[in-house]
Amino acid sequence: MARLTALFTGVAAALALTALPVAAHEHPSGITDLVSPAVVRLEAVSHVEITLLDHVSELKHVERSYDVPFAQGTGTVVSPDGTIVALRRLAVNPDDVAVYAANKIFAEHHKVKIPDDYKKHKLSDDLLDRHLQDCYPPKSSTATCIIDVTTEITAFPNVSPASAEGFKVKCIKAGPDPDSPAVLVPLTPATGGVGMPTAPLADKVPEQAGSPTNVAGFLGRPGPNVAHTVEIAHLAAGGAAGSGGRPFADPDKKVDEPVKLGGLADKGLIGAPVIGDKDGHVIGMLIGGGKQGRMIGVREITGILAAAKVVPRRGAIDTAFEAALTRYHTQYYTEAAPGFQRVLELYPGNVVAAGLLKTSLAKRGGPEDQGTKQAVSEPVRSTPLWPFILAAGILFIAAAGGAYLLWRRRSPETPTELPEPLAAGPPLDDGANQTVVVRRSQSFQVVPQQQQVMTAPDPAIKYCTSCGMRLGPAHRFCGYCGHPIET
Repeated sequence: MARLTALFTGVAAALALTALPVAAHEHPSGITDLVSPAVVRLEAVSHVEITLLDHVSELKHVERSYDVPFAQGTGTVVSPDGTIVALRRLAVNPDDVAVYAANKIFAEHHKVKIPDDYKKHKLSDDLLDRHLQDCYPPKSSTATCIIDVTTEITAFPNVSPASAEGFKVKCIKAGPDPDSPAVLVPLTPATGGVGMPTAPLADKVPEQAGSPTNVAGFLGRPGPNVAHTVEIAHLAAGGAAGSGGRPFADPDKKVDEPVKLGGLADKGLIGAPVIGDKDGHVIGMLIGGGKQGRMIGVREITGILAAAKVVPRRGAIDTAFEAALTRYHTQYYTEAAPGFQRVLELYPGNVVAAGLLKTSLAKRGGPEDQGTKQAVSEPVRSTPLWPFILAAGILFIAAAGGAYLLWRRRSPETPTELPEPLAAGPPLDDGANQTVVVRRSQSFQVVPQQQQVMTAPDPAIKYCTSCGMRLGPAHRFCGYCGHPIET
């Protein structure tokens, strides 16, 4: 019984599993959608407050302020709180802005020709030249200028409608070189809500030459007419420590990829995430420029994050987005649409999710929708009823047999019926007692054997000559075996 029940349970479970729809799909490869919502535009400006102490003609304080843009590029959000990885050149001005401000304020106030650059100059007038030299940093006791320089970095997220103000960030850690990675954090950390979309970081850079990648970033400030740009590239051999980054090379030699990516870096794609084709994770950042576009690897990125004591992590937006994205890329558009709607509820400005939702709604229920195909094909290839009927019959028979065996085991034993008396013989003589003949039962009880005592037989007592049964004085037949008595 137990074996039959187990067998039926296993068959039913197998049939139920075959009837379930596919619940999960392997994540597709070769996509940038996981990263592109986390790409931001970075614009860095050096803000200078300068006061010129004019002692030439009369004592006078001349105050000026200048905003000096020094970098534009792309960064990647790696934590829901808005933490960004970028390049040092996008966060730290390599030029001395104080020299620029001194040249500019002297030229404006004293009406002399001094280039607006970052070099120290000399004037033909000795008095003005001495005051100019005292205006240049470093500050001394005879300084004629008081200068305060701050850096303002603004991140513009990939949202719609576009953010005109963006959000301010500051650099908390940067490598030694302009193309070294840097870590930027918001001046006002996000409080409440679920934060921002983030990009997943890969474990390592593909070693094989010719590995396909994608580079995603901004060539301008995000807006109605400026969307994120995606370029295809391939990794070349090399990239060892101290080599200046991993080069790019088209294995088919149809495109000069270093020149193409170098030009894009100069236009604003510098610092853009390089995305692996295998799982869509970030494997590095674009560096270089001109005719030498290259890549620094993900180990340098994770190294600077560790030095800054920042742990990259994914958030609730990313979990919902990746689940919907999996359905979308496997063409389950009906199921993908609610997922993208959930993402937009968590982060209303998600440009990528909004675009994919629009496509999912347009294709929902159409010929490309795998969910619709499965629903239509289910009646054609539905499971026949005979396995269920057979299984039900087996279960009924097994249950009936078990109930019968249980009933037999628990019912009391039927008492043995008494044997009917033998038919009466000829009429007995007057005064004779009627003897009832009872058939002996087949079961015998063992009676302990008693010790017999030998006595002399009584001549008045008669016994049956056939079976030895004792007879009464009026018996003509033996009451036990029915043998006639000899007189």
